[in-house]
Amino acid sequence: MEAGGKVKIRDAKQDEGGFIREQRVNSYKEHAEHIPEGHWEALKQLISSEADMSPGVERIVAELDGEILGSVALFPAKTDAYNGYIDALDYPEIRMLAVTPEARGKGVATVLISECIRRTKEKGYASIGLHTGEFMDSAQRLYERLGFERLPQFDFEPAGDGIIVKAYRLTFK
Repeated sequence: MEAGGKVKIRDAKQDEGGFIREQRVNSYKEHAEHIPEGHWEALKQLISSEADMSPGVERIVAELDGEILGSVALFPAKTDAYNGYIDALDYPEIRMLAVTPEARGKGVATVLISECIRRTKEKGYASIGLHTGEFMDSAQRLYERLGFERLPQFDFEPAGDGIIVKAYRLTFK
């Protein structure tokens, strides 16, 4: 299964929200054993919330043969995407990127991020951002490989447990 010509990128359908949120939790579940239980519960609540149903948020899925392999939410610029932890940013934010464990390592996340970048450029923005938990090593490596730069001034600690949510931004040339 290669992510490329065969994987279809499309907007999520209205009735797919519940499935996508459940798939997100299953995709993030591997982190539960590496972080405090309270942090996992807060993360699980966040990724299974309906925050991605807010006005202006684009929900995007990667599909192969009718099966959703992953999803992402693209939040518009100047929205409170993080419930007041940081100020609204002047560029769109990639949030809640999730790929099923079976589809990992096949380029699905890269295709979803590329679609977010394409849409952001199309809207005339000079950059796109995202935040990721410091325990999400493979995600950080992917973002850095794609050219995202760290922005520690926009990091935050949501659960007060010492776990930092790291900020990244990609500026288009």
